[in-house]
Amino acid sequence: MDLSYSDADLAFQVDIRQWLKDRLPQDLSEKVRSGKRLQKGDFLAWHEMLRERGFLAQMWPVEHGGTGWTAAEKAIFDEECIAAAAPRVVPFGLNMLGPVLIKYGNQEQKDYYLPRILNDDDFWCQGYSEPGSGSDLASVKTSAVKDGDQWVINGQKTWTTLAHFADHIFCLCRTDPNAAKPQEGISFILVPMSTPGVEVRPIYTLEGEHEVNEVFLTDVRVPLENIVGEENKGWTLAKYLLTFERTGIANVGNSKASIKGIKRAASKVQKNGKPLLDDPYFSARLGEVEIDLLALEVFNNRIVAAAGAGKAPGAESSLLKIKGTQILQETNDLSRRAAGPYAVPDLPEAFDPGWNGEAPGPEFALTAARKYFNNRKTSIYGGSNEIQRNIVTKAILGL
Repeated sequence: MDLSYSDADLAFQVDIRQWLKDRLPQDLSEKVRSGKRLQKGDFLAWHEMLRERGFLAQMWPVEHGGTGWTAAEKAIFDEECIAAAAPRVVPFGLNMLGPVLIKYGNQEQKDYYLPRILNDDDFWCQGYSEPGSGSDLASVKTSAVKDGDQWVINGQKTWTTLAHFADHIFCLCRTDPNAAKPQEGISFILVPMSTPGVEVRPIYTLEGEHEVNEVFLTDVRVPLENIVGEENKGWTLAKYLLTFERTGIANVGNSKASIKGIKRAASKVQKNGKPLLDDPYFSARLGEVEIDLLALEVFNNRIVAAAGAGKAPGAESSLLKIKGTQILQETNDLSRRAAGPYAVPDLPEAFDPGWNGEAPGPEFALTAARKYFNNRKTSIYGGSNEIQRNIVTKAILGL
């Protein structure tokens, strides 16, 4: 796809830019720009602004409240939001569960859950990974056993992002332990977090943040109708959801913004009396990642365009995930190198709301190490890049 935009696209870009200027609160934008910790209310406030304007459900068909945007319009919107330092849209309900319900949910589930997702009445998290079942997702051991008109669920989920904010979780559960293949016998079940037996414990990541959690489920009872799709056929739903998740992990907009930031920083930082941007080794690495990102953007737009035409992303989303995370991690490393000795990861209080202390070194240095360490996870979550290469080998290359 040609990355040049049509006149209509450029007019759309002007409208989005103006809307962000008029509607995005400066204090919220500053929190994002400076890397401050966002609370649940921050995400919900941003969702509300998007919902009022009809910009929220970008991955949904128009008949269910979606935007109906083209691939170019989606790309423009993402880039303008990142440039304006807007919060991210929390993806679990809108961009993951929503498409699954639209394709596999029964009418009652669509009628009940989709409006609640769109209105933020339900804040969802994702119950996929378990201890010992991360990239090997088919080995999940969390069990769901029928008891009358209920499922009784026991197990543990881990690395559950924003579970401490969520009031619902969608879980992969083993409903047939005797299935011939590990991919069989798994079901996709919806669980309110307020159900007795659900416990959330925080996990603190390498840079000291509380973003992910463990979720323990002990004799958790939910109605049988909380299953989405057919019993023991949840693997189909799981794969479908992951194609949307992996496409989002490509992070084209974030990487483009990172490169712009690196150029600004490297033009000010000195090395041997010259701007770091003029250093042959540094500029060569930066040029290489820019070229890779341009190619990724073309490919990403093709996949988004196909999704907009009703074709779900397939194994191509694995290619997006692999290259997208590699590029993001490379930009983080270049930013950290530009910060030099000031890229210290040991000032967690600086990201608390209201902190007004003195930042060490250049302004960008405060977040350089934090982003570097946090984004080491991107090549692991959503299915590790090694697993994604196996998917590409089998599904695309036929090996």
